[in-house]
Amino acid sequence: MENGSNAANEWTISMQVSELKKLKETSSGPTIFAPQSSSIRKLESSSNSDSALPTRPAACAPEKKLTVFALRLAVLEKAATGLGTLGFIWATVVLLGGFAITLDKNDFWLVTIILLIEGTRIFSRSHELEWQHQATLSVAGINSFRVLKTTSRSIVEHLKLVFKPFSALRNRSQEDGDHASDHKDVRDRYVDGQRMPSRTWTNSEVPLLPYAPWVFISRNISRLLYWLQLLSATACIVLSVMRLIKHNYGEVQKGDTDRRNRKAALTIFYSLALAEALLFLLEKAYWEWNVIYCKLLEKVHKECELGSSGMVSVRRFFYDAYSKCVNGSIFDGLKMDMVTFAVDLLESNSPDEQLIGARLLRQFATNELFSDATLQKIGISIQVIERLVEMLNWKDPLEEEIRRSAAEILSKLASKKQNTLMVAGIPGAMESISSLLQTSRNFTVAADEVSEKNVMFDQDNYSFWTFNHLGLLILKKLSRDHDNCGKIGNTRGLLPKIIEFTHAEEKLLKDPNVTPSQVLTVKRSLQLVKMLASTTGAAGKHLRKEISEIVFTISNIRDILRFGERHPSLQRLGIEILTSLALEEEATEKIGSTGGVLKELFILLFKHDAQQNQNHVRIAAGEALGMLALDSKANCQRILKLGVQENLAKALQVPLLRISAARILRNLCAYAGKESYNSLCGITAAAPTVLKAILSEENKLQEVMVGLAVHIFKFLSLEESSYVFHRADITEADLAYTLVCILKKHQYPPVRVPRIRRFAIGLAISMMQEKEENICLFRELGLKYELHSVLETTAEIENFNIFSGTVGLSRHTTTIHSLVETALKLLRDK
Repeated sequence: MENGSNAANEWTISMQVSELKKLKETSSGPTIFAPQSSSIRKLESSSNSDSALPTRPAACAPEKKLTVFALRLAVLEKAATGLGTLGFIWATVVLLGGFAITLDKNDFWLVTIILLIEGTRIFSRSHELEWQHQATLSVAGINSFRVLKTTSRSIVEHLKLVFKPFSALRNRSQEDGDHASDHKDVRDRYVDGQRMPSRTWTNSEVPLLPYAPWVFISRNISRLLYWLQLLSATACIVLSVMRLIKHNYGEVQKGDTDRRNRKAALTIFYSLALAEALLFLLEKAYWEWNVIYCKLLEKVHKECELGSSGMVSVRRFFYDAYSKCVNGSIFDGLKMDMVTFAVDLLESNSPDEQLIGARLLRQFATNELFSDATLQKIGISIQVIERLVEMLNWKDPLEEEIRRSAAEILSKLASKKQNTLMVAGIPGAMESISSLLQTSRNFTVAADEVSEKNVMFDQDNYSFWTFNHLGLLILKKLSRDHDNCGKIGNTRGLLPKIIEFTHAEEKLLKDPNVTPSQVLTVKRSLQLVKMLASTTGAAGKHLRKEISEIVFTISNIRDILRFGERHPSLQRLGIEILTSLALEEEATEKIGSTGGVLKELFILLFKHDAQQNQNHVRIAAGEALGMLALDSKANCQRILKLGVQENLAKALQVPLLRISAARILRNLCAYAGKESYNSLCGITAAAPTVLKAILSEENKLQEVMVGLAVHIFKFLSLEESSYVFHRADITEADLAYTLVCILKKHQYPPVRVPRIRRFAIGLAISMMQEKEENICLFRELGLKYELHSVLETTAEIENFNIFSGTVGLSRHTTTIHSLVETALKLLRDK
């Protein structure tokens, strides 16, 4: 590359058939050399976003089945409680209050026993929900639920389980592999095989009595209360039925008014007790039918797609809905939904509840069926977003899953553009997101440590990578908004972290077995830097300055260009970052002075054996080189020292490269300086190609060719110029006619080719200054009329070389108005 002859041998240019097929696609996209309206930028940003499958229509909330089930259970429960209350009042007021002395001994004690039994059942029922609620947070509690719904076990087996030591219960739970994921508790963490100690009691492990704690630990209470209720109801039915069948309440003597209504009163009492117990058992039967045989909870869990740990959340939701229906209005549970339930748990002070809420909210936010509705509900609550942002700062290893879930939810939330400003507007949000980016560890894996099939990483590295990916993803989605880009740039220490993730060593880039997560980290960081560097306005100028001042930015991109042949998407992103940074004069100089950057860009541009998926890399390289050569004498001289002039001239014939090559050559001619005259004379050999393209092409290609022709003819004498026209089989009249047609076609400044009228007028001036015959030719073609029309429609868009969005940069030294006046003067003077 250091001499022209070697470069010519290395960079043999070949034209592929596939390039011809895709020419229109690759040359029609928006570039930095034309202004981009907001609609174009919106389309471009959407194309750069992560691809997603089409969203499926929202499904009906599966949890409605649970809330209506809870409502029906509550109706039966309240009906039984109502009958029990009536029976208690009847017994205390009518029987024991009025007939206590006249009742037979059997009836007296049976009534008393039934009242005690019912009191026990009511007491057990009133406290069972509390213990069931707690059972959803404990391993044994989950087991107890499964034990209750297992019909294959006998009552004796259940009773044995109640009094079985905790160690046995634990062993049994470990044997149940199908529900192992349900047993995961936020506090059940182990280090080196030992469980990490906690400074507080887990409610399910509190010994209620100092003796025999394995019997009376709180995790067994729900199970005990459950069976106590069943036994109480069964005993009540047996006693009531016995008395109703025997119907022997003692004989009433004539005239004994105290015992006259005793038979009816006892019949009513036993009937109320029987009805209450039957309703309660009916409720339990309905419960068991839906939970065990119909598997309602499992169906809702499956429909909600909550994953392996979701059953705990479903049970907890059901118990809460049932509790609301029982303790308040029977319709209170109908107002519950999974998202609101998860949000409430997320704001709890209990780590267990926080974990359940985070898991639920993450599953619903990432599920295509429920994502839109979930994100909409979260997005309107500033308190929920603040809570999620706060969780990003949690560094306790026990809270790792909660933190990761919060990051995943925020990444989904930020994908909705209406939520980006709200997320970024939370005080300290950028600092919290920055805490996800851990750059203190080296994640590079040597090639000899990589397995042919996969790579096993330790848990710590996996966690770091996961948080890094999520942090970069959140920032990437937030940076779609202009204001958020400014906030990212102003957050202390955030830009250097992002740039550090763009570093990729040679081993990583060349390794065929590299893990996707490693490449994804580099790719997301490059995407983020590209979006920041392409920001418009004052914020964009500040960001480009900050990015270019980080000493690792350009060298990291150079390594990707040099060693990233296996990853063309990374190369393209790196090149686009250089193109955006080149909008600033200081950054342009830094890029050009960084050893090897220009060389690597030309290697990519002229790569003759490039695959079809690398065509975009070659086009991007050409655009970057055009930008780096624009208005930069130092870079132009550096490019000329590489000896690429001949290859650039040949590239004018390659459809894929001709626009980029023409743009680079024009800038070299315009800005290299007089001392580079001899180095540029060789490009005159491409003059016939340029003339043919002006007459046969249109739009971008025609624009750059006309602009190049203005400078090429400065290197030609009158005789050489005539020879060039002869070689191209074109007359000067043909060229003049084409230039006038360009002005007629573009009566107003075109957005996609903003400089075509300027270049056409400049070439016409050059032709008229070279030959007086050309002045007469242009007069006959009506150039004067077209020039007056241009004067009426000139616009600022025609006075700039490049654009940042709709803002013009690098103003031409001569305005188009001055060019028109010069051309009109030539037409008048001769």
